[in-house]
Amino acid sequence: MLFSLPTTLHTLLISLLWSPFTQRPEVTDNVEPSLITFQLRHQHATTNTSSIVFADVPPLSNFANDATFVVDTKRSRIPRPPSHAEFIAARRMQAESHMSAALDWRDTDVEIPDVSKRSTLISMAKMTFNAYYADNSSDWYNVDEDGWDKHFPHGWLPTDDGMRGHVFVSTDNSTVIIVIKGTSAFWPVGDGGPTTAKDKLNDNLLFSCCCARVGPTWSTVCGCYDGGYRCKDQCVQDALATEEGLFYPIGLNLYNNVSYMYPHANIWVTGHSLGGSLSALIGITFGLPVVAFESPAEKMAARRLHLPPPPSTHHITHIYHTADPIPMGVCTGVASACSLGGFALESRCHLGQVIRYDTVGKLGWSVNAQNHPIKVVIDKVLSMDLDWQDQEDKDKSLFEISSWPWGGGGKKEDDEEEGKKPEGFLEVPQAKLAGEVEGVDGICTDCFNWEFV
Repeated sequence: MLFSLPTTLHTLLISLLWSPFTQRPEVTDNVEPSLITFQLRHQHATTNTSSIVFADVPPLSNFANDATFVVDTKRSRIPRPPSHAEFIAARRMQAESHMSAALDWRDTDVEIPDVSKRSTLISMAKMTFNAYYADNSSDWYNVDEDGWDKHFPHGWLPTDDGMRGHVFVSTDNSTVIIVIKGTSAFWPVGDGGPTTAKDKLNDNLLFSCCCARVGPTWSTVCGCYDGGYRCKDQCVQDALATEEGLFYPIGLNLYNNVSYMYPHANIWVTGHSLGGSLSALIGITFGLPVVAFESPAEKMAARRLHLPPPPSTHHITHIYHTADPIPMGVCTGVASACSLGGFALESRCHLGQVIRYDTVGKLGWSVNAQNHPIKVVIDKVLSMDLDWQDQEDKDKSLFEISSWPWGGGGKKEDDEEEGKKPEGFLEVPQAKLAGEVEGVDGICTDCFNWEFV
């Protein structure tokens, strides 16, 4: 069994179990893309007793009417477990015996967000931004203050400190988007609030190498540190399994509640930062389309949570830019902005596919945690009509054109006059497998300087 192997080999094998994601998305051919209009229908939150509560948004209020977004879609096949009970049984087997159970994953043809469209990313990013706020205050996008009851709904009281967010539903009830709020903190992102402590706990449990052991002065979130750069791996896994404040099991209950409310709907999940990582973990569990913005890498957390790896994770899409150190996995060390704020965000390997905006190379930005907020991404990245084609892809395209028997193509001289886009123009960077973007030779390694015993 895997647990009897040397630590290094055991870690490598577990990593390979979570690395079968070399398959490209299987998109159903000959199906016309469509547009779906979503309206804010509910707000979800967690009470202090870990119960999921919802607050309905009056459908005829200006608040609901103005919180409307349109998303481009396409069809794709997504692997889903045969049942949640079998998924849980496989997870338990993996946790207890360190053996991976063979699940009969089933490809399901569903409508998913078309992440190649800039309009899709802008709409979903604005949904994630709005989830940081309880109502349509001046901080909201595309909303109007008139017609909204300013009283706090359930789960948004100043004393409530659990996971929060919104639920958008299409006008025909066929598609539902669960939005999960990210970390609320004064630094590195957000305005603080009652969820700050539990947000930080989840960040440090899920994305640190060893219980947020950054330096000798740190208070760790679990007692698994073993001196030097040694960590008790089983201890970390046990901590994730027993921590009552962990948002992952709450997210499973949230999905179960929403799927009960809308039993025939296709459900998507999205979020920013911590909310995006949680969305990805929920998407792996149930086989749901996920769009995550500027999220800490969740592959290590998925392994520690013993989530059975599906044959492909192309339905998980991470969007982030290179000047944000948090998804890049470089907001580390005792002198980093994350450390100064009490966050140990040390993971760097994502699941699924990645759309990475090179704001450092193309826009000359410096790497700074102040570039992490979703509002920065919306206003200064997604809203810019730029060509985001990688230089490597551009060079390859030019080489292929020059190899044509009739000679090079290049763009027409009158393209600029006619307002045409140049050859190969990409309004959204090409989605690539996470291993291709973040790893070496397709393999990404988390916490390479730690020894797990």
